[in-house]
Amino acid sequence: MGETKTEAVKEKKSVALLSVFAALLITAFKIIVGVMTGSLGIISEALHSALDLIAAGITYLAVNISDKPADDKHHYGHGKIENYSALIETLLLFITSFWIIYEALRRLITNEVEIEVNAWAFIVIITSIIVDISRSRALKKAAVKHNSQALEADALHFSTDIWSSTVVLIGLIGASFNFFYADAIAGLAVAIIVLGVSYRLGKRSFDALIDRAPEGLYEKIYNIVNRLPDVIESHDIKIRESGPYKFVDINIHVKSQLSIKEAHEISHRVEKAITEEIKNITVMVHAEPEGHSD
Repeated sequence: MGETKTEAVKEKKSVALLSVFAALLITAFKIIVGVMTGSLGIISEALHSALDLIAAGITYLAVNISDKPADDKHHYGHGKIENYSALIETLLLFITSFWIIYEALRRLITNEVEIEVNAWAFIVIITSIIVDISRSRALKKAAVKHNSQALEADALHFSTDIWSSTVVLIGLIGASFNFFYADAIAGLAVAIIVLGVSYRLGKRSFDALIDRAPEGLYEKIYNIVNRLPDVIESHDIKIRESGPYKFVDINIHVKSQLSIKEAHEISHRVEKAITEEIKNITVMVHAEPEGHSD
């Protein structure tokens, strides 16, 4: 038996809440160790993790709101809050990336490299990487399963934290061998990767907010409908996205001698065919007689 909507909502909320706790734990750990050791690198990482904590909080709020049912003021539900959430998190990722680039270039140009090598520095960074890998995988899995842009953005945040923590770890190792620029060089590479991924995620979020049809979905729906034997042709397919949900309006042509009841039954078959192949989709079918030009 397939997963119910209630179970899906519960899973999304659970994975988002665990991410908030994980971000809170890592941020607090880095702040404590950073203050204890006076390490600028660890304190900077704590600030980065604080940004992830804000992002995780935004995601948790988004998934709590997005699955509320439609009402008299929100006819298509509240799913677009996930698109807004993903767009906000994308902006935070851009801020993080530009900060990494600025800090890396500053260190390379000014030769001011402040890295403190001690056991606590290694412990907090390695712990951070382990936690971030775990949360990133859980979030990505849930994002794919439930087609959630908010969870996908949060997964990306934790992924970037993995990369940035790895950069700090490289810097610590490099400093142990008196090579103090390893973290700056690696940081530039990571920032470029994050910018590219963030752009793609941001574009998807923006496209959903301006109701651009998802790539390839028009063709998929067209092919599903036109292989049904009772449908002569289909046209004016309109698609909009709202978070994990999709809404489709479609016109079909049927034989002109059919009764209203028969045309209605064909419309139901069209809806069923589409919803069986595409998850989280609501379909509205308008049946017209063959040869009708409107």
